[in-house]
Amino acid sequence: MRIPVNTASHQYEVVIGNNILTSAIASLYEELPKADKTIVFTDKNVWEAQGNYFSENFPYPFEVLVMPAGEECKSFENFKEAHSFLIEQKCTRKSLLMAFGGGAVGDLSGFVAATYMRGIPFVQIPTTILAHDSAVGGKTAINHPQGKNLIGAFYQPEAVIYDIHFLGSLSEREIRSGMAEVIKHAMISNEIWLQELLTIPSITNISNEQLATYLKSGIEVKAKIVAEDETEQSVRKYLNFGHTYGHAIEAAAGYGGLAHGEAVVIGMIYALILSERYGKVTRTFTKTFLQFAYDNGYPLEAVSNYPFETLEAFLVKDKKVEYGELQFVLLHTIGEPFVQTIELSECREVDLEYRALLMEVCK
Repeated sequence: MRIPVNTASHQYEVVIGNNILTSAIASLYEELPKADKTIVFTDKNVWEAQGNYFSENFPYPFEVLVMPAGEECKSFENFKEAHSFLIEQKCTRKSLLMAFGGGAVGDLSGFVAATYMRGIPFVQIPTTILAHDSAVGGKTAINHPQGKNLIGAFYQPEAVIYDIHFLGSLSEREIRSGMAEVIKHAMISNEIWLQELLTIPSITNISNEQLATYLKSGIEVKAKIVAEDETEQSVRKYLNFGHTYGHAIEAAAGYGGLAHGEAVVIGMIYALILSERYGKVTRTFTKTFLQFAYDNGYPLEAVSNYPFETLEAFLVKDKKVEYGELQFVLLHTIGEPFVQTIELSECREVDLEYRALLMEVCK
């Protein structure tokens, strides 16, 4: 399966399939200008689980940098280490960087590619479900101790190669986290697709064929939005549904304390409560989705671990704050997102309402 991504700055394809690494890379090298070096950035966990398959199926010589796993990958220190590695390897603007891993590896690699010698080409080779979202669209970043993804750039890859083979080693938690972004894409685009997802008996037990179809649908939603708004001036903000409150609770937990997708689901429920006030979302639907999240093991109890005062400190540093006002992505109805300014005092009210709802549903 091939999905075109057409942005103002760059056009490329997302290639999805099973055991396609060799053929997809060979095809890519025929299309791109000749690279003087190929560098692979990955992390410790991915390399241990998938390094042999990657090395055996990658058809060209490469050098590899194995980085720390998780959000530690996106630290200032690792950003510097990654640049040092490229310099030591005598990389030039003709070198090609491969991001082989999940969202953290992709975010870090993309930002390194954007900044090394003012920009070198890179390719995303995602190994997680979550990365079907982060690998597409050119958002790259590292973290600051005071906030997630605060330092970065919009920088599009040359291609995204999505070999479903890599998903076979994912833990249940990683599958659950990744499916959160699939659900988000359905929430902002298609009620019928969302209802289908909500009737899956177990979100962590889906066949590869069905998963590939869901991933394709999610990438198509993102590609359409990114084509219209590459640098998040308007409709691309819709992709942040669930992320404002979600990022705050993820930051409060300490990066790695909650998986990104777990935090996003927590944030989507918060956004649905707000959508009851400003849209036509019903309390019945909010409860249905909350029950679905609880039944599928999303750690909703994390909300009770942090008082609103703790979350508030992270909310006000969110990238979506404009002129001192919080911008939330909400839903008129399923599939119809919009952006709404919310006062901090109302955020506190909704936080209280959320905690009461959790006590009611998650008994």
